[in-house]
Amino acid sequence: PAGTWLLYLPCTWSIGLAAAPGCLPDWRMLSLFGVGAVLMRGAGCTINDMWDRDIDRQVARTASRPLAAGDISTFQSLVFLGGQLSLALCVLLCLNNYSIILGAASLSLVITYPLMKRVTYWPQLVLGLTFNWGALLGWSAIKGSCEWSVCLPLYFAGVMWTLVYDTIYAHQDKRDDIMIGVKSTALQFKEDTKQWLSGFSLAMLLSLCVAGMNCNQTFPYYSAVAAIGAHLAHQIYTLDIDKPEDCWKKFASNRTVGILLFIGIVLGNL
Repeated sequence: PAGTWLLYLPCTWSIGLAAAPGCLPDWRMLSLFGVGAVLMRGAGCTINDMWDRDIDRQVARTASRPLAAGDISTFQSLVFLGGQLSLALCVLLCLNNYSIILGAASLSLVITYPLMKRVTYWPQLVLGLTFNWGALLGWSAIKGSCEWSVCLPLYFAGVMWTLVYDTIYAHQDKRDDIMIGVKSTALQFKEDTKQWLSGFSLAMLLSLCVAGMNCNQTFPYYSAVAAIGAHLAHQIYTLDIDKPEDCWKKFASNRTVGILLFIGIVLGNL
């Protein structure tokens, strides 16, 4: 699913940037984080569906989800969540102590994110803080600690990226959200959405440049950043916020953004 890619790709950026000059990224660590991304994305979906089961029943796109439809009980979903988190813990315990503590610290964000749409118009910001934790964790898993001059700009870039793609995603459900009374950046920005998305995209690109400069990245990296800028510009320019199918298509295309950056990082290192 697109969401698993969007959780995994910031991890790959960080692992790639942490590789020694002239070397490929650590494939064992990329594989480990891939498994972790599948498990934690799944756990996040389970937690989200547990919190939102009453809301999901009222939204056409989500009414058939197992908890909302009554196909499984809350207790069954809790047992399933326990299994997902136990497996994810096994993955986390394969890392160094610094990374274990850093990874565990993200759990509070995973649990509380689904509640944010009830209290703020900026739940997408909290999702960004949650989904891009791998931008910190990947580096620490390789190096043993975070180099903040690289990791923080990379993390910030990821958060800005999430604000772009998840605001687009939220426009799919805005009519239902208004009726139910939940909040999103789509409802906050309304017809000004494209201006906000442009600002977030610019902040992302600038942050990627800062991260690249702070770890001595080379021409292929900046070429990838330029390609990402072109992709985002096209995405925003052609977006129709009133067509759910177009919003989904644009949202899903962000996997290409993440892959472009990863390729740029690998080639830049080489």
